[in-house]
Amino acid sequence: MNNFFKIILLFTIGLTIVSCSKSDSNTEPLRDYTDQYNKDLASIETYMQTHYMTVTNNSGATDDMDVEFHLIDAGQTSIWAQTDYPIQTRLITVKQNDVDINYKIYYLKLREGSGSESKSPCNVDRVLTSYRGEYIFSSTEQVDGVDVTTIKSTQFEELINPQSYFNLTSVIRGWSEIFPQFKTGSYIGNPDGTVSYQNFGAGVMFIPSGLAYYSGGSGGIPTYSPLIFSFKLYEIERVDHDSDGIDSYLEDLNGDGYVYAFAEGISNPDNTNAPGTSVLIGPNKYSLEDEVPNFLDIDDDGDYYTTESEIRDVNGDPLPFINIPTCGGTSTKKKHLDPLCR
Repeated sequence: MNNFFKIILLFTIGLTIVSCSKSDSNTEPLRDYTDQYNKDLASIETYMQTHYMTVTNNSGATDDMDVEFHLIDAGQTSIWAQTDYPIQTRLITVKQNDVDINYKIYYLKLREGSGSESKSPCNVDRVLTSYRGEYIFSSTEQVDGVDVTTIKSTQFEELINPQSYFNLTSVIRGWSEIFPQFKTGSYIGNPDGTVSYQNFGAGVMFIPSGLAYYSGGSGGIPTYSPLIFSFKLYEIERVDHDSDGIDSYLEDLNGDGYVYAFAEGISNPDNTNAPGTSVLIGPNKYSLEDEVPNFLDIDDDGDYYTTESEIRDVNGDPLPFINIPTCGGTSTKKKHLDPLCR
């Protein structure tokens, strides 16, 4: 079963936005990931220190939470120094070319998202989002006979009225790391067939190239480009990746909003029967370990009874997650997560 799921992972956990195709024309030797990350981070920080942004507040309108970036030219407050939308960071470690790269993603919460039905996506859900993408680059010009280098950005893509969902397993890594930090809002249908969204989550993310397209480039994006996305989170769709009757976000065992196929060199916190797991039945000790996290595992506790079969009521009908019973006694685990409970 492990080999089967490892094959599936190669196809499901992608690092590119599916709407863009990578360029095959790049013949430059692959750059060192650590060196490139340091360059990207310097470019991103310089950009934030030399640009300011404007945000449109127009509740219910298409341009609500639209963002524009401008080079500071008259003492405006930079993105880096402004306090209306405090800069936040997400730190992740990614193994690339057998080296652990410690990435920092800067992002701004223009609005977290709120409402009675508000919810956050897990990093393997689908999201309905409008966005604008820009890439950061350096430009050198002569001023009074002196070369002056400026960090700038240019737009490469914009989606204003999304009609379909993006699967966060099939987009660049930066997206799947940042969207779970936001929530949906509310929306209503209009007589003309359009939809008005309100109180949706909206933000800006600054993504190093190692968490984007890196050496591949894509859809007009130069290779090794740090990216900026301003985005609005309108709605999400839950996904059950292993079709075991439990949506993948409910298989986030440590409740951090993220599940991972591989836990970057540590024991996966979202795998009930991670390596080292065993159970004592009578006088015998049985190993239950595997490398498959619960959201991709059809047998979450490794007891050779499928999860789907363990979450049914006495009539054989699937139970809602909240109604799946625990084993009882001293066990507080739900039935499908305890190998001693069948």
